[in-house]
Amino acid sequence: MKKLTTTIAVAGKGGTGKTTVAALIIRYLMEEKGGSILAIDADPATNLNLVLGMEVEQTIGDIREDMLNLVQTSGALAGSMPGGMSKHQYLDYQVKMALEEGDQVDLLVMGRPEGPGCYCAANQMLRVIVDRLNKQYDYVVIDNEAGMEHLSRRTTRDVDTLLLVSDPTRRGLLTAQRMRDMVPGLEIGVGSIYLVVNRLRGEMPPPLAEVVEETGLNLLGTVPEDPAMAEFEFTGRPLVQLPADTAVYQAVRKIAKSVIG
Repeated sequence: MKKLTTTIAVAGKGGTGKTTVAALIIRYLMEEKGGSILAIDADPATNLNLVLGMEVEQTIGDIREDMLNLVQTSGALAGSMPGGMSKHQYLDYQVKMALEEGDQVDLLVMGRPEGPGCYCAANQMLRVIVDRLNKQYDYVVIDNEAGMEHLSRRTTRDVDTLLLVSDPTRRGLLTAQRMRDMVPGLEIGVGSIYLVVNRLRGEMPPPLAEVVEETGLNLLGTVPEDPAMAEFEFTGRPLVQLPADTAVYQAVRKIAKSVIG
């Protein structure tokens, strides 16, 4: 029977806590759903490994740059890559080597964006390879960069659920609205789009609730500002080790259950 993969993408402007939300969704999957999990860090800041407590030795950006250098210095564009492999085989092998395998979750880091040069062919091959890799897992959780364009260029073709994370500000909500409006122009299929308001102090103020209504975004849930996060952020402890009864984890757990069931 063909494996059915559930793909959840988390996006939002920088500083909204989307990496925290992505990491705690992954924790929920590890503890309560079972199955294989692939975490993809598509943010050039590459923080997802830190909150998951995993090491990263190579990124997709490194692989792409190395391949471009090989092509430019050895004329490999017209022939084969090292070991007699085709360019597609070379990239496929390198992606598998870059995959960090954990006990319950594997991690793939996209890394830095493109520099000067032509990356079109490499990006197309990488998307096919990463897309095929995704289908080998029960769950894929993608922590995106602030923009949305790379989803169709580098990461995947289909997303079941897109969570737009905002801080409790008008600017953050309008940014989430713009990101929602970009989706039809991307070369991907997106099933459901929801809003998550993070770092909320107490109840949502009526003016902020009015902005949510104005945007037309579907508010899935809110995540409170939690003092328990401070120790982990100061010491660098992985957020997946937060006590289960902390308010922030319980809020994200509720959101994850709404999305995944």
